[in-house]
This record gives sequence, C-alpha cells and structure tokens, in this order.
Amino acid sequence: MIHTKNTLNELVLSINKNNVFIQSPDETDTTYGELMKYMADTHAKLAFLKINKEDKVAIVLGNGSAMACTFIAIAANYTSCPLNPSYTKEEFKFYYNDLKVKAVIIEENKSIEAREAAKELDIRIINLKSKTKSRSVELDIKTDIKNKDEYLIESDQDDIAMILHTSGTTSRPKMVPLSQKNLLASASNISNTLNLSEEDKCLNIMPMFHIHGLIAAILAPIYKSGTIITPSGFDALKFFRWIDKFKPTWYTAVPTMHQAILSRAPRNIGIIKNNPLKFIRSSSASLPSTVMKRLEKAFNTCVIESYGMTEATHQMTSNPLPPNKRKAGSVGLAAGPEVALLKNNKIIHNNKANKDITGQIIIKGENVTSGYINNPKANSESYIDGWFLTGDEGIFDKDGYLRITGRLKEIINRGGEKISPKEIDEILMEHEYIQQAVAFSVPHEKLEEDLYAAVILRDNNNINENELKDYCRKRLTQFKIPKKILIVDEIPKGATGKLQRIGLHEKLGIK
Repeated sequence: MIHTKNTLNELVLSINKNNVFIQSPDETDTTYGELMKYMADTHAKLAFLKINKEDKVAIVLGNGSAMACTFIAIAANYTSCPLNPSYTKEEFKFYYNDLKVKAVIIEENKSIEAREAAKELDIRIINLKSKTKSRSVELDIKTDIKNKDEYLIESDQDDIAMILHTSGTTSRPKMVPLSQKNLLASASNISNTLNLSEEDKCLNIMPMFHIHGLIAAILAPIYKSGTIITPSGFDALKFFRWIDKFKPTWYTAVPTMHQAILSRAPRNIGIIKNNPLKFIRSSSASLPSTVMKRLEKAFNTCVIESYGMTEATHQMTSNPLPPNKRKAGSVGLAAGPEVALLKNNKIIHNNKANKDITGQIIIKGENVTSGYINNPKANSESYIDGWFLTGDEGIFDKDGYLRITGRLKEIINRGGEKISPKEIDEILMEHEYIQQAVAFSVPHEKLEEDLYAAVILRDNNNINENELKDYCRKRLTQFKIPKKILIVDEIPKGATGKLQRIGLHEKLGIK
C-alpha cells in the first residue's frame, strides 16, 4: 500500500483496521483499529481538559505498546514532547520549563521524579492506566463525552507534531520542532529506502524518546501499514528469544547495540538460521566497517547503514538495498533530502567533478526542520541559502556515496595537527582483539588538545597498551597515535546507547 498522506491522522485512518500494529512480549497484539480507538479516546479526553492542538504534552513512558500508541495519539493532534523516563527531577523541571508543557502523561505508579517535577511546577499529570482485562491502556480521565469514536481530524501538515531537544553536549540543548509534514516525509523516505511493505515486521530495540526509534522503528513501518515489535527495552540476553518468537523481518539499532548482539550470535546460530532477516539497519552513529562485515556474516543478510540527525527528522542518506552497492564505511546516497557540501562558503553538489572534496555536509528538504525554537543565534549559524548545516564533515566518492570524515566539533587539534577521531576508531576496530573503541580529546596545556583512546577487548584476549600502540604505528602517522590507550571493561554511553566523545575524558576520570 502506498500512502500520500500529509498528517498522522490521515495516514492511520487510511490503514486496514485489522492489520496488526504492535506485538509485544507478555501483551496481546494491538491492531490498527485499536490504535484508532485509542487516538479517538485520547483526543476526546484531552479536549475535555481544554488542551488545544497547539499545546505541548510531555510523554514520560518506557518502551512498549503504550508508548508507541500514546506517541501517535498525541503527535497526531497536539505537540508531543517525548522525554527520557530516567531523567532526574531537576532534568524534568528543566525540560518542562523549556518546553512550556501543558500536561505530562505518565504511567500510573511510575516515574516518581517526573511526577514530583510536574507537581512543583503545577503541571497537570495525566495517568496512563492499564485495563487488566484486555491489557490495553487508556488515559485516566473521567468524562461524560458521548460519541467519542467520532474522530475529528483537526491537524494540518504545518502543525508542530513533536519537539525534541538536541543532545547539548557542548552547550544548552536546542529545541527542534518537527511538523506533521516533516514526520510523514521522513517516514516515507525511510520506508521507500528499505522497500517496506505491510508484511514487514520491525523489531524496535531503540528508546522511544529518541528520533531513531520514533521515526525509523515506528513511523516508517506505519507508513506502509506494517507491524512493530516493542519489547520494554534493549536486552542482548533476550534479543534472540524475541527473534524466535515474533519472527521480525528487520531491526534497526545503533552500533553499540549491534556489537552486543554480535557477542551472543555464536550461541544462537540455530535461531538465526530458522528466522532469516531481510536486512539489518544501523544509524545514529558511525558503524565500524569490521562490525558491518561481522554482522553480515553472522546473520547472512545485508546491513544498511544510514545517516540521520534530529533536525532532519532522522534520515538524510542511506546505503541502498541489494542488488545496489553497499559500501562499508560509507553512509550511502541521499535518501530523501538534497545533500551537498559547503567549502569556503561555496555549495559543492554531488557530482563526479566534485569527488574527493571535503566539506561540511548540508541538507534541505521536506523532512528538515524550519528552525530551532526561540534561538535566533543558532538559526543564523545553522542555515545558509535555505540549506541546513549539519556540523558534520564529509566527502563524496566517485560513485556519489557520502563518507563522514568527522564531526566539526569533535575534530581534535593536537598542537596544530587536525585529527579525525573517527579515523582512529576505525583503525583500532580492525584489530582482531578489540571489540569496541573510541578516540577522544583530553585538554593539554601546551598542545591545546591531546589524543587518547579507550578500548574494550573481545573474549578475554590479552594485550597491553604498548602492543596496541605498536599496532597503531604500523597504520597511522606519528601525530595520530593516541598518547594513551585505556583498556577498560565499559565505555560510558549516552541514554540511547550511543558513544559520546565530547566530555568522555571527564567520565573516565582523566584530568
């Protein structure tokens, strides 16, 4: 089924009510018809509370069918603000204030910090209540409204459907408004890139407060009337059990999740063989070439690496499906928006004449946000002639495939020598004993910055720092060799499982 819809309401209402929307461990299936009823019920109850379509509603729910349904119900008619349930009370207060939310939806008897923050700020708390008989959910709002199943479509394509914050690793997080048009354009781009159909089933292990999980794992399948499998969160120990039980056709994740899955793949060869995946998708961070090759070998399928960011409603480029060429270390071809490079304030388009020129990656298209909220400075710095500046540096090869060479803010200046930490990651990851690696900056009095790396070894292999430095000397020029290579049991990650380079030295206790 091909949708040409501009709003979430139009999209959901066009889908066969009997199609299965969600499957979840320990829960009964949810059909699209049940999703529609929940959307109608939610719309009626929030209207009863005088919550209008331009109002912002925070959602503080863990992964699962309740979160997926609630996100769709709120984003369809209001401005949804999904928040990480593990925030502290002070973090909730910051985000509630910054967003100016009218209400917050919280699962009953959960998220004490989110509740306390809302109470202190006098923000309405709406409990999400489980119905024990059917195991479905509803908002705990008593109304006397009749005919609430007569669902009125009030939204249009320019309405803000969702606001997310940027990660804010180096400055105050910026608010990114995403319209109905942005969401639907990105869902269309991803579903077309992956050639999804209503027979496809996506196993979502990404957090549902993150753009990757919300758009790639929920909206893209919905765009083609497909099914989503929603466990309560990522668990490498249960992953293959879910594969065996629900038989998904694909899954999407960040590289650290893929690596955790790979570590358990040898023990689950039978499950992999009996439940073949059409493809595996990777996004939100660079996938080391060695991990891609190992994934393809372990699962006997293709790995599709994509490049995304919040301001683009996730996907910007992607490697294509077979029989087209996939390139390890590349994020593929433009997959929705226009993609170009900016060098010396000149726009360099993707063509053979401009191959091998490095510049800042810039984008424009229907999936790209129109600008940050209440942040004229960031907007003036982030747009040029209608193009959005991603802050990433990249290069097109002779076939037009994009390779990211680094994050401009992450480029390390070691005494005047510029180093892309991503290049160091790749070299270290090619060592047979290394499971995970991340290069990062450490402040230095004379050099301004120095280069360190942290690695996790694979399967109890024994190697020391000097041996790893000797390995680097064979592959890297002298100034690119890390001053120290830390062998650790765990590398700190962000809430989405993504390795965070900026500030890593502080998290590792390096002064």
